[in-house]
Parts: sequence; C-alpha cells; structure tokens
Amino acid sequence: MTQLERTHLAIVRAVDQHGSLTAAAEHLHLTQSALSHAVRKLEEQLGVAIWTREGRRLRPTQAGAYLLAVANRLLPQLDHAEEHLRQFAQGERGTLRIGIECHPCYQWLLKVVSRYLAAWPDVDVDVKQEFQFGGIGGLFGHEIDLLVTPDPLFRTGLVFEPVLDYEQVLVVGPRHRLRHAPFVLPTQLAEETLISYPVAIDRLDIYTQFLLPAGIRPKRHKPIETTDIMLQMVASGRGVAALPRWLVEEYAGKLELVVVRLGAEGIPKQIFVGIRRAEAGINYLHAFLELARAQRDRAR
Repeated sequence: MTQLERTHLAIVRAVDQHGSLTAAAEHLHLTQSALSHAVRKLEEQLGVAIWTREGRRLRPTQAGAYLLAVANRLLPQLDHAEEHLRQFAQGERGTLRIGIECHPCYQWLLKVVSRYLAAWPDVDVDVKQEFQFGGIGGLFGHEIDLLVTPDPLFRTGLVFEPVLDYEQVLVVGPRHRLRHAPFVLPTQLAEETLISYPVAIDRLDIYTQFLLPAGIRPKRHKPIETTDIMLQMVASGRGVAALPRWLVEEYAGKLELVVVRLGAEGIPKQIFVGIRRAEAGINYLHAFLELARAQRDRAR
C-alpha cells in the first residue's frame, strides 16, 4: 500500500480547483504529461479510481472526494506549520490571522486592531470571513489563529472569552409606527420588511431568539451587505433592522434612528474571542486578548 505524500494532496486539490489536468499542471508548474503520469501512478498504488472524466473535466469519485477533503484540511496546516517554522528561524512573528463570524464583529474588531498594530509593529493582521470548514473548523484546521464570534461552540482544545456585552435591538426610522413603543412583540413585526445582513436565518438572532419561537416571519426579508446602507434604508422608512445597540449608537449623530427593545426583557448577547488552548500562552495572541478586554472595560 502506497504512502500518501503532500504532492498527492496538492495534485488532488489543484485538479479540483482548476477543473482540468492542463490547468492543474500549469498551476503546479508541471508538464501535463508529468501530471498525468503522477495521477495514473497514484490511482494504481491506491488501487482505486480518484476521478471520472466528464468531457474535459475530471469529477472526483467517492474516494476522490474523501481524499480532496483530507487535502483541504491538511495542506493549510502544513503551509501554516512551514510558515511558523520559517518565522522562528528568521526571528519574525509573522501574521495574526483573525476569523470573523458576524458583520457587526468587524466594526468592533477595527477598534482593537488599530491599537494592536500600534503595540505590535512586527505582527501583521489578516482578517478572514470565509472558512473551508466554518469558524470552529478554521481554528482546528489552523486556517485562522483567532475567531471573533457571537455564537461560540465550546469544544475540547479551544478557549473562548467574552470581550463585549451588548443588547440586540430593533432599529426603526423616526416616523415608524413603533418608534414610541417601550418594546415590541414578535406579532408586531409580521407585516414589516426586515433588513438584515445576507446570512442564513438560522444565524440571525432576530429569527432564532425572537420571531421563530413565536411562529412569526416578517412580511418581507431584504438582505443588505453593508451596515451604512442598511441603516440609511431604515432611516428612510424602507424597513426595520435588528442590530447591536452599541453599533446603532455609533450612527446616532449621522442618521435619525430609533432603538426599540426586542421583547420586555430584551435580547442580551456577547462577542467572544476564541483561540486554541495550546496557544493561549503565546505572547502576541495573549496581547490581543488583553487589548480586547481593555476595549470591553472602556465600553462599560
């Protein structure tokens, strides 16, 4: 039985990403004949077909799909390990890769990153909002070093710390019928246009913690990518939105907006920062958490 090598995984991923042996060979800086020979040899050694041909494209078999999943998980870890070893060898600190699982988290992150970059001039910051395996998978797969999320999944090997307490609120325009209400009930939103970020409803608190438990859906749901446009739409009476109170307050001087509590008790939320437990003592990761705590204390 053959032993899988990194080259095999790189071939599988390149073929999947580029769709053909010709394009994959160019990406890997190989001739097409050399790549074809490597593919045949790999399949012979494994004793199973990795791809089936559909016209000019190669489609992975069940075994190929499994090998591709392995490649997608392991290759980023190997790249990350090599980069870290190179940094150790050259006395560098490299890049802090931060993953984000919510749009408002980005607004919060900007406040911390500006202070972090000033305090750590030899560390770069990269922000990722899409992951091969989701935020938690991104941490386990070493795609990212740190995850900012309002909905942590506590898993063995990970540590999450709350860095911001906030309330999720309804935002309406200055002439909206609910502008004077002390709080709103789910039924009062049944005829509204709800404006939200373009994410699945099972990741929106307004649905999972407010509307769906009451069996209510808004009359219309309109996704909008940016906070600025979303709040301009709300201010002009085109709909309502559910956002963190602190985020809406930052726009209070620019737009006419009214904040209304969601339910009599409100919807309390937190932003968490998660890291791998084994790396909790690394100085530049620890420093980010310290700055995040300081930002939390200033907000109180």
